[in-house]
Amino acid sequence: MQRGVAYGVMAGALWGMVFLVPRVLPDFSPLLLSAGRYTLYGVVSLAAALPVARSLVKRLTREDLAALVKLALVGNLLYYLLLTAAVHLVGIAPASLIVGVLPVTVTLMGRGDRGAVPLARLAWPLALVLAGIGCINIDVFMTAGGAPGSVPTRLLGLACAVGALGCWTWFAVENARYLQRQTHFSGNEWSVLWGVVTGLLGAALWLAIAILPAGGPQGELAQGRWHSFWLLNFCLAIGASWLGNGLWNAASKRLPLTLSGQLIVFETLFALLYAFIYDGRLPRPLELAAILLLVAGVCWSVRQHADDDSGGTARVANNAQGSAH
Repeated sequence: MQRGVAYGVMAGALWGMVFLVPRVLPDFSPLLLSAGRYTLYGVVSLAAALPVARSLVKRLTREDLAALVKLALVGNLLYYLLLTAAVHLVGIAPASLIVGVLPVTVTLMGRGDRGAVPLARLAWPLALVLAGIGCINIDVFMTAGGAPGSVPTRLLGLACAVGALGCWTWFAVENARYLQRQTHFSGNEWSVLWGVVTGLLGAALWLAIAILPAGGPQGELAQGRWHSFWLLNFCLAIGASWLGNGLWNAASKRLPLTLSGQLIVFETLFALLYAFIYDGRLPRPLELAAILLLVAGVCWSVRQHADDDSGGTARVANNAQGSAH
């Protein structure tokens, strides 16, 4: 369990970067950012898969392939497309706070899973998480300029963030359940296969952009901006996608869904931290209160699961079996 929690926190630290890149590259459309990131992710994953490609293909079933396509399409492409649009339209803080509801939505969807702690025991930890999210909300609407643009633009951005929340909630639940059902791939192998499939979908999206009518946004950008585009997307492909997904898969195989759902809050915390560093400022009082409440809620939830796990060590060991790298 301790290793699973550590993997989940590290994955959150890497995933937090995905909120910052759209802010650094506001002149690139969500389609371009999604296509660039996941095409490179596919290249990196393919390189990692080549030494063991024959073994992976031999074990791959039709059910695995169908699951990979669904997870890559919803959990990667559609999620990042909506998230990037939300960051462009309303900024990092509102987008991250809405996606930060994931610990609640994933926990609620995972209530019936084996190993899940009863919801009554998670009521107070979840209350702290919700209080933290509420503090961020209040700060955003109390601070002038917290969300740029007109009211329709802000509403569209919030709708995109809610859509991203829905995509990630479905993905987190389905990926964790599938990983715990199948035993013929380790978390790292599953991440590599997932990356290859995502890369193929990203390449298809890039092809669709390329055949759009001439004069699209990609033709109006300076050459120097393209250098930044490819460099930052390569960093996301290696860190947030390949390594981050591998760490998350390793965490998902070691933890019950109600706990892994709580750990997604670290994606929000790191996204806010990176935003503060990029803006060159310290968090405001309400922002600091939100961070403390979110961390306290997750730590409390970890404690609840640790107490509950005293009689279920064998179950956790069985779930983790075959996932060591």
